[in-house]
Amino acid sequence: MALTSRNARTGSVSLSGQGLRPDVNGSRRERLTALAFIAPALLGFTVFYLWPTLRGLYFSFTEFDFFSPPRWVGLDNYTSMFSDAIFWNAMKVTVQYVVINIGTQTVLALLLAVLLHRLTRSILVRSVVLLPYLISNVVVALVFYWMLDAQIGITNQVLGWIGLDAVPFFGDQNWAIPTIAFINTWRHLGYTALLLFAGMLMIPGDVYEAGRVDGASEWKMFWRITLPLLRPILALVLVITVIGSFQAFDTVAVTTTGGPGDATRVIQYYIFDLAFQRYQYGYASAVSVVLFLILAAVAFVQLKLMRADESDVA
Repeated sequence: MALTSRNARTGSVSLSGQGLRPDVNGSRRERLTALAFIAPALLGFTVFYLWPTLRGLYFSFTEFDFFSPPRWVGLDNYTSMFSDAIFWNAMKVTVQYVVINIGTQTVLALLLAVLLHRLTRSILVRSVVLLPYLISNVVVALVFYWMLDAQIGITNQVLGWIGLDAVPFFGDQNWAIPTIAFINTWRHLGYTALLLFAGMLMIPGDVYEAGRVDGASEWKMFWRITLPLLRPILALVLVITVIGSFQAFDTVAVTTTGGPGDATRVIQYYIFDLAFQRYQYGYASAVSVVLFLILAAVAFVQLKLMRADESDVA
């Protein structure tokens, strides 16, 4: 049994008894062990994320072309964006791409997730659905580039066989962005659908049973049960997909390199062009900082509007 004693001068109480003494050495060993496990990830985060971010923030206030030391210019890079027609065109093209990509991807992913949830729980089917996401984005872009080529692509050959004219999917300003959005939708559809499917698995089954007892159709249960209870996961998925869409680069770089004209020069490709083709590292860093602030604001607004921190699941 533990004994207590009171210090007459301070009134403090001390505990005696071997079982109640804190194991200081054991706690120190646990902290050191935890630190040893965290250290590699923390080092990688610092070297490859934190330090480049801070360095890029510094470069955004300088004029830097890699061949000479950075020269401090203050806010000149940021004020230059207001009169940069290419920057505003890149933002317009990016928003156009995001709207098409997110609109089609979210609707199709929801449909696919509902089919997986209501019709089959097969692991094999889920693996097939996820397969396109496991393929490199560059490989996917190359394959579609060959398939949709206006001259030798199999898609246009099929259109010719049925009497239709060839479509310049990557060579026409009206077709280029929707085509790139379709390619990326195809690649990410399965991953997005599985995230939504995982959210549907958290919805209690007795809620659907109650809906069936009340005579609700599958359509009504989707709108009045699935969607409201899926809101937190749907908000998270939308944040992830929107941020990913704003960072589209690989498909554009492989297929159109920003063309025809500036029709597919999305903001990420514009940053790449500024930094590695024009060597305007300072201005490219400033555009990157602005893009980061835009994405942070968009994510914050999305989470607030969709009340991502609330759940209707009892």
